[in-house]
Amino acid sequence: MKNSEPTDPTIMPMLISRSLKLFRNAVQRLPLIGAGLLLAGCDTVVLHPSGDVAAQQGHLLVVSTFLMLIIIVPVIALTCFFAWRYRHKNTEATYEPEWDHSTKLELIIWGAPLLIIIVLGLLTWIGTHTLDPYRPLERLDAKRAMPLNVKPMVVEVVALDWKWLFIYPDLGIASVNELAAPVDVPVEFKITASTVMNSFSIPALAGQIYAMPGMQTTLNAVINRPGDFDGFSANYSGAGFSDMKFKFHGMSKADFDQWVQSVKTGSELSRGIYAELEKPSQREPVRHYGSIDADLYHAILNRCVSGNEQCLDQMMQMGPQGSMSAAAKAEINATSGATKLASIGNGISKEISKEICTTPQLSSGKNNVRTN
Repeated sequence: MKNSEPTDPTIMPMLISRSLKLFRNAVQRLPLIGAGLLLAGCDTVVLHPSGDVAAQQGHLLVVSTFLMLIIIVPVIALTCFFAWRYRHKNTEATYEPEWDHSTKLELIIWGAPLLIIIVLGLLTWIGTHTLDPYRPLERLDAKRAMPLNVKPMVVEVVALDWKWLFIYPDLGIASVNELAAPVDVPVEFKITASTVMNSFSIPALAGQIYAMPGMQTTLNAVINRPGDFDGFSANYSGAGFSDMKFKFHGMSKADFDQWVQSVKTGSELSRGIYAELEKPSQREPVRHYGSIDADLYHAILNRCVSGNEQCLDQMMQMGPQGSMSAAAKAEINATSGATKLASIGNGISKEISKEICTTPQLSSGKNNVRTN
């Protein structure tokens, strides 16, 4: 039996050519497919937040990106065009080796980016002042102004190792790793830390802001839609950093009142309980405290929870007019501060405060001090 020969010798090369073409097309689409798969897992909460402050920040981000793309896209397109237009094999392209200047091109090349930078600078300046976290809110959202005589709800935030403590001083309650606020009610966060610097962040509500021991930062924000949102630490702070997360609940007024009542059934948060809570721990469950020490946050902020230390705000207020306590004078006498005090007399209080703040007792890990 004779082997049959193919009737057309061009069939096999044609099939191979088509297969290679399909393979090349598939390879070219792989980056797009990969990018689509990666983007499918993205959380776009920054661009679709539920708080007005975060919405303004997202809008500023989008506008800034489009302004920059006005320069970036033409530059990339022209780079590809020139590379193709003036390739070695294109003999039809104009070749002018002596050309070196064009006033029109210079105006476009330098003028367009300069205008973009001016606009970006203006937007940044306006946004920096409008979205200042210390600035009280002037509106609830883009369509509603802040009602007159509205008092913001105060929440005192303490970054611990590795958990979050939220104190509601006006309500007399506190919680660990759980935060709640009523919808369309301005919230003033007063933020500090117990040991190392941290960062308080709720992307759906507002931008992140740092928490530092012995200092207080402030964040004003408002949530406009009910829901459960993620909060976390945005600054590495040690072994338990990755689990330093909490839930922020945006609630209706009725649901928030119910939540407050449930928290009030918890135990008391005394200074002794706080001392145990302050110890480093990971993956702490949600805890509720139905009553709190009224001066606890002040003591945390000023590094005098145990009661055996002098509070930093008191120490910073000491002056040369005899207002120093006996404990403060003993600290000064134990260091070179006594010599400084004797030499400067009673007229310069700044030098006294400077010397007090650099005593060995405060310089070891407690040198970030700010009076609040």
